[in-house]
Order: sequence, then structure tokens, then C-alpha cells
Amino acid sequence: MTYAIAPMPEPVPADRLSRLAAFETVLLGHFLDRGVMDPGIAPVGPVARLVGTAVTLTLPGFDSTLLHHAAGLLRPGDVLVIDRRGDTRAACLGGGVAMAIRNAGAAGVVIDGCHTDTAELQALGLPVFSRGTAVLTTRLTGQGGALNRPACVGGVPVLPGDAVLADALGVVSLHAADLPGVLDRAEALQALTDRTIAGVARGEKIGQLSGASEMVARLSAEERAG
Repeated sequence: MTYAIAPMPEPVPADRLSRLAAFETVLLGHFLDRGVMDPGIAPVGPVARLVGTAVTLTLPGFDSTLLHHAAGLLRPGDVLVIDRRGDTRAACLGGGVAMAIRNAGAAGVVIDGCHTDTAELQALGLPVFSRGTAVLTTRLTGQGGALNRPACVGGVPVLPGDAVLADALGVVSLHAADLPGVLDRAEALQALTDRTIAGVARGEKIGQLSGASEMVARLSAEERAG
């Protein structure tokens, strides 16, 4: 019965979150090597784009004691990211706890595990991402857990204070130290994408716009010469 609890993380600066919110998750998926969560973690209902600061929580087995405690610590803009240690039998989030999280002003919840009370969650308007529903629920058993310690969610290492971006297509978590470089790269790629789409709309060939046709010609010539 051990609880590992660290202080709440420094919020991601608002200007960086604002820049991040300009992108769909799939844009980042064009170049990220890490950070994109397993697509099995999906929105519980229709959801607008979600951005915020990761507060990490690890819950073992059927214990949600630390979740109830963490709900009282959440701040506006936080995204509660829950590592269930591979458990998909029991739902750790339902309508009551979700209401408490929403009332704290949190931006949303990401669960590498299950939820329940789908209709209640959707009615609350709190963005929730999970692996699906379960009838069994967690309870106050005092088995332990960790708050604001490194976690693994959807195959991605998540640190407290990471920047989270989520939408209808999936969830991305970015280490705070990597965020400025990711934002710069995303903005450049968005500009290139916009130019390419505009060219296709004018009837131009996408292979010529993207450089793919030039690459095929060059590699084919090299193969013939070799």
C-alpha cells in the first residue's frame, strides 16, 4: 500500500498551448518518432480539439483511491493522463468522478483503460479518451499508485508537465523540452501542406507538388546507372 506522490507540474505556457491547438494530431503524426498514443485510445463522444498540461496518474488493479485524491488537486487546463498498468477489466472513471474533474476546471482525461457511464460523460461535456467501456469498476481499496510520476499511456512515456494534444483522430503527448522544436516543425509542415492542397485544388499533380515524382525519376535513373 504505497503511494508515490510528487508536486503538481508547472503548467505548459499558454502561448505554446495556443500554438499547439492550431494543429490536428495527424499533422504531428507525419513526423513524430514518439508521442503518438495507440489508436485504441479514442474519444468517448464527439470532441473538440483538446490541449493542456499532463498530470500523470498510475492506478493499479481495482484501486481508484488516488484518483479521488487527485481530482481535488487538478487545475484549469490540466489533462489527467491515467496509466492503468494494462488493466482493461475495470472502469476507473464514471459520471461522479468525471463531474468532480470537470468542476476543477480540468481540460480532459486520457485513460489507458476503460470508462463507464458513457452517456453521463458525454452530457458533462468533459473530453474523455479511453479504450472502451467496462461494467466492473475500480473502488477504494488502498492498493497504492503514483501521482505526477513518469507513466506509460498508449505505449507512450508521459511525464508530468508534458503537453497533450487530442482530437477525434487520437492523442499525442509531447515532452515539455521537445515542444518548441515540435511546434516550429509543425508550423512549417502546415504551411507546406496548405500550399500542396491549394495546388491540387488548381488541378496540379500531387507528385510534382510533393517532390515524389522527382524522387522516383532520380532513384530510377540511379538504378539504371548502377
